[in-house]
Amino acid sequence: MSAAAAPAAPVAAPVAVAASAIDPAALVRTFRAAGLGPFGGVPCSFLGPVISCLQREHPEDYLIAANEGEAVAVAAGARLAGRLPVVVLQNSGLGNAVNPLTSLCHTLRLPLLLLVTWRGEPGRPDEPQHELMGRITPDLLTAMDIRHEPLPPDETRLAERLAVAVDHMTATGLPYAFVVSKGAVAPYRPEPTAAGPAAASAPAAPMLRAEAIGEVMRTVGGRPVPVVATTGKTARELERDWDRPENLYVVGSMGCASSVALGVALERPREHVVVLDGDGAALMRLEAMAAIGRLQPPRLVHVLFDNAAYESTGAQPTGSASVDFAGVAAACGYPRTADVSDSDGLRAALDGSLSGAEGPWLIRVRIAPGSDPRLGRPALSPPLSAARFQKAVSCDQ
Repeated sequence: MSAAAAPAAPVAAPVAVAASAIDPAALVRTFRAAGLGPFGGVPCSFLGPVISCLQREHPEDYLIAANEGEAVAVAAGARLAGRLPVVVLQNSGLGNAVNPLTSLCHTLRLPLLLLVTWRGEPGRPDEPQHELMGRITPDLLTAMDIRHEPLPPDETRLAERLAVAVDHMTATGLPYAFVVSKGAVAPYRPEPTAAGPAAASAPAAPMLRAEAIGEVMRTVGGRPVPVVATTGKTARELERDWDRPENLYVVGSMGCASSVALGVALERPREHVVVLDGDGAALMRLEAMAAIGRLQPPRLVHVLFDNAAYESTGAQPTGSASVDFAGVAAACGYPRTADVSDSDGLRAALDGSLSGAEGPWLIRVRIAPGSDPRLGRPALSPPLSAARFQKAVSCDQ
């Protein structure tokens, strides 16, 4: 489960810190001293400081996983090879991890240590997509025979509880979880490093996501084309700048927007449907491309914004830099693909896909990370967004 050298780790997005938050470097040091590792998983802002520390100080020991189920399966392999692996995940990702935790790790008795964040913890305000999973997280872990406890707030107590966890895993062959509340981990403050030589002037930066969304929506124009936007800042920027009844803002369910759009497109084969996807989301549910390529909805336009980062959780890298999305789409059966990095290329691909050759189309748009720091949360509640979209695009009208 070793990883290739990672790019310089960004500092995670700020999270309110509890009075007794543990230092991320101390956490990593304590885990490693207990013989635990390697680490792998999918980022959550609650554990962003830990991931930043691992990527900066121990990049060889941190695996970027596309989804939580993959992280669990790779960790199971590391356990079979004699390691004591750690899986880092947001509790919303427990849905992806249930199958390998219950039918792989439980069946083969392959114990893993889990660091599970607690989004939607009762009594703590959070986004609507976390409410249900937040309420059932402890019961879900218990139902999977995973003993769990809150992450200890200091290095000494953590070392004591890690010993208990390791003893439990050794005795039972079952996973053990530390549940991480908001603010339980302090910000990561790396030691300053000496400045390197001045870099050569860089080429012009690619578009920001908001600019690329604008190009898509201007091309759509006044046509009642359904536009399905993936979770996170893509949906938030689309709503802020281009709200319309034909937009669906997918909240949570990371990676599912392209499959939702496929379902719409199969019911509207003579009309265009656009999905605004992201690199991390596409990698999390790559099987959607296989289904789209196999089913061939002729007017589905799959626009994939690739900034190579999980921007909403602290800009940790997704691993997309080594992925040829256009090549993957073509191999899955998409007859039309494009890989663009500027507005001219994007407009040309959009013109072709929305008024030219039949698809499905995959348009990879290489964008720069970054967004307006004042970007708010969606103003329209998820049920109202879905009901409005359904009314606008329903085939029964």
